[in-house]
Amino acid sequence: MRNFKRLALVLLALLVASAIVLFVLENNQPLALIFLGWTAPQLPVSVFVILALLVGMMLGPLLAWFVSARRRLK
Repeated sequence: MRNFKRLALVLLALLVASAIVLFVLENNQPLALIFLGWTAPQLPVSVFVILALLVGMMLGPLLAWFVSARRRLK
């Protein structure tokens, strides 16, 4: 049973990695992003999407921790 869980985890990781590689390969059109007057260099669309995903993955737990810390203080 332990080997099955390990195999399932490896297969899931390979599936996620292959989906990311496929996404990057399919979305390589250059794009210049302008935000609040700041212009980013021309990069592929996939770079901006992956950066937004990573920022969200970091901010989500941080905001959840902040909200739970505020509730504990009340």
